[in-house]
Amino acid sequence: MKKNIALVAGGYSGEYVISVQSAAVIEAQLDHNRYNVYKIVITRDSWTYTGADGQAVAIDRNDFSLTLNGAKIRFDAVFIGIHGTPGEDGRLQGYFEMLGIPFTSCGMVTSAITFNKSYCNKIVAAFNVVNIAKSAHIFKNQPYDAATLLQQLRLPVFVKPAEGGSSIGMSKVTAAADLPGAIERAFKEDNQVLIEEFVKGRELTCGLFKVNGQLTVLPITEVISSKDFFDYEAKYTPGVSQEITPAQVPDEITQRVQQTAAALYDKLNCRGIVRIDFIWEEATGKLYFLEANTMPGQSENSLVPQQVRASGRTLQEFYGMLIEECLRQKA
Repeated sequence: MKKNIALVAGGYSGEYVISVQSAAVIEAQLDHNRYNVYKIVITRDSWTYTGADGQAVAIDRNDFSLTLNGAKIRFDAVFIGIHGTPGEDGRLQGYFEMLGIPFTSCGMVTSAITFNKSYCNKIVAAFNVVNIAKSAHIFKNQPYDAATLLQQLRLPVFVKPAEGGSSIGMSKVTAAADLPGAIERAFKEDNQVLIEEFVKGRELTCGLFKVNGQLTVLPITEVISSKDFFDYEAKYTPGVSQEITPAQVPDEITQRVQQTAAALYDKLNCRGIVRIDFIWEEATGKLYFLEANTMPGQSENSLVPQQVRASGRTLQEFYGMLIEECLRQKA
């Protein structure tokens, strides 16, 4: 019997559009001979499924069910396709955990920890498996002094929302006079801001997922941006950045990235597809942790789909593996 799969998309953040794009690819690539797929768009105002007739039907949030033509549909699993809140920060994960509905991403605690870049950095630093750039963590409701921050950190620095993705609200600051404006820009996106020293190097990223207890580490990608850094425009505008999969780096670096990513996946208690980003500082040979993405982009040209194809798999096979692993949680 075909399983009922809820594919949730949308969300409350500036990544809404990217989420909808990811969900469109996931929906198209899921095997509809094996699964009944219901795409549910979540916004602050509504959680709705829109049928082929264009009729929008609200989800019953008491049990996350859907009633169509008088029949109540319950879901065997949820494929979370939301970047940002509430699909990547642990909120939906906690909701589904309480309802006992399996889902494709990391659990509530891991999602919450990895979503906050500053707290995640502190935890990853304690693992002692990778370098972490020096940083400061400030809050909107607490006083801070830009001059004091610059006594603690060396320019240039990156200023970014502590909880956010797609580089929205992020700035690279090379002059002290520009720091206050960059902080205010980041505070427009979040109540917490991470200010992190710039590490000059090559950006390398690696996707991983676990099926039946076996961790699969995908080929790594090097991201080369024509801009100052890999910002929103560079990520989503064709031609602005170059993404090379597999990355053209020494085998020793590929192995170190993959081994470090695998160690972090396990130590952070990850589940489903996760993408972990690094900077390789060629001058020193050091590898620096950037962030862990527990709901990486899935649009056609996103990094993980590139890595999946480079591994010799189709997206349909890959998404099927994620769904089947998710269904095993319920067995």
